[in-house]
Amino acid sequence: MKITFTPLAQEQLIPILASTHKKLKFLHDSKGSGCADNGVATIEFIEEPTADDVEGIADPFPFYYEPRHKVYYEDHMRMDFNTNTRSFVLKSDSQIYNSHVRINR
Repeated sequence: MKITFTPLAQEQLIPILASTHKKLKFLHDSKGSGCADNGVATIEFIEEPTADDVEGIADPFPFYYEPRHKVYYEDHMRMDFNTNTRSFVLKSDSQIYNSHVRINR
């Protein structure tokens, strides 16, 4: 799995990563949805990855994810930031996965 962070997304994330020294984890959050297939893309700031986490290919900074969630996403995606809605947007060349990606600090 590869995620390219656009300059606008980087602008939002770099200060948080620099001040907290945490790492990014990409999640497929299905809590409360009743079905794993109905999950939404979420980013969480973590101290360290778990034994089950895999490091994804990222530009410009690394992220981790749980391999079992890879089936819900394309191999290459982009994380952008919408300045009008003040929210992160996860998309690929073929679709928008989530236009309001939740960030768990």
